[in-house]
Amino acid sequence: MTRKFALLAFTLGALALTGAVHAACPPGLPPGVFCGSKDIAPATAGNYAIDPNHAAVIAKVSHIGYSWSVFRFGKVAGTLTWDPAAPDASKLSVTVDTGSIATNVPGFADELTGEKFLNVKGFPQATFVSTAFHRIDATRGRVDGRFTLMGKTAPLTFDVDLIGAGKGFGSPRLGVEARGEIDPGAFGLPPMFADPVHLIIDAEFVRKP
Repeated sequence: MTRKFALLAFTLGALALTGAVHAACPPGLPPGVFCGSKDIAPATAGNYAIDPNHAAVIAKVSHIGYSWSVFRFGKVAGTLTWDPAAPDASKLSVTVDTGSIATNVPGFADELTGEKFLNVKGFPQATFVSTAFHRIDATRGRVDGRFTLMGKTAPLTFDVDLIGAGKGFGSPRLGVEARGEIDPGAFGLPPMFADPVHLIIDAEFVRKP
């Protein structure tokens, strides 16, 4: 039994390393709807835009050392100039409406959008504009850029994983998850935000006609 278990573990590990383990495409999809895969090639070169229905920014903030408080920004827009044959030449620009923050703490979102915290009236958007793309391998990379929040701008690097690329449903699309962190004090947030804020972006990009 132990030997069989070891053989199974080895087989699964080998499949994972070769990329053969991937979520199966569900049956019964409508005609013209295609699942994504870890092959970036179907996301052909062109100008892409974020699909607002499949995008969100997550901010994870330390809750005074006990846990992570999780906040979701639901309104995200952006453009991507992309060529799978030359990913290092890509360009990205993303805008987040800071007033779209949501939290499961009753009334806290209204407080966070006020002048004490995000000051949405004065600074309704946060932006990220890329300065360089760095390919690590077929499905991973880093994106350097300039992040602006509450009128202050600082360098920010995201580690990016390809979730899937494919023909989409009408236009090629690609989906990624990006992770980075910021120093909240550098953007004028109050001292209660003492630890780095972790940012997670999940987004699908659709090629423009």
